[in-house]
Amino acid sequence: MSAVAPVMDALDRRIINALQGGFPLSDTPYQDVAEGLGIDEATLLARLQRLLDTGVLTRFGPMFQIERLGGRFVLAAQAVPEDRFEAVTALVNAFPEVAHNYRRTHRLNMWFVLATETPEGIDDVIRRIETATGLPVFAFPKRREFFVDMRLQA
Repeated sequence: MSAVAPVMDALDRRIINALQGGFPLSDTPYQDVAEGLGIDEATLLARLQRLLDTGVLTRFGPMFQIERLGGRFVLAAQAVPEDRFEAVTALVNAFPEVAHNYRRTHRLNMWFVLATETPEGIDDVIRRIETATGLPVFAFPKRREFFVDMRLQA
């Protein structure tokens, strides 16, 4: 059975496009965004929640340079047996330290980003993911940082 893609209308697309370029630093950021879109704040918040609930958006929040805040990012991967892929995905995604999770056509078929408040936290979360999944986690620490201002047109 195939999953049905959630339906987005023109307003959903305008919201997604507007929020990729920045977020107002004010006492009323959602109201400011809503006014710029010609809608009210309650509509904006309801639309964002629906986009999250239906999986159109998997995350809505700021991007930080975590190392400057004392934390650490690591790209990690696992070789997940196909018959366990969905179950392992659910286990991995349940960890709050998992920022993104991607399926790849490679021996290491699950790739995810780990973000922790301290550099030492990475080793702990890797150990916990390995315990939960019964599979080794391969960590790929950042050697060099690149800034890619990637924006997707909805």
